[in-house]
Amino acid sequence: MDTSTRRLVMVAGDGESGESCRTFIFKGENHTLGNALRSVILQNPDVLFCGYSIPHPAEDQMLLRIQTVSSVPTQDALRRGLEDLKDMCSVVSSKFNSALVH
Repeated sequence: MDTSTRRLVMVAGDGESGESCRTFIFKGENHTLGNALRSVILQNPDVLFCGYSIPHPAEDQMLLRIQTVSSVPTQDALRRGLEDLKDMCSVVSSKFNSALVH
């Protein structure tokens, strides 16, 4: 698949850090996902560092950098972070809808 059409791209590591330090590019995303995802991923005890940046306002992409302990691949930390964020959003949505009814 052509990387220009993908919404998530994993940047190749430097070879020295292996799978424990990677940058992911989220196309079409901004601070809304970046800050929320960073906060959730940092709650994972296997994550040593997680930060995001928006390279330039004219570029429609968000870069997320994750560093984990050497035994945990960054893809696993990202996947867990996305799942945890999705679960949190479901709980908030459910509580909000319940509050509207009452």
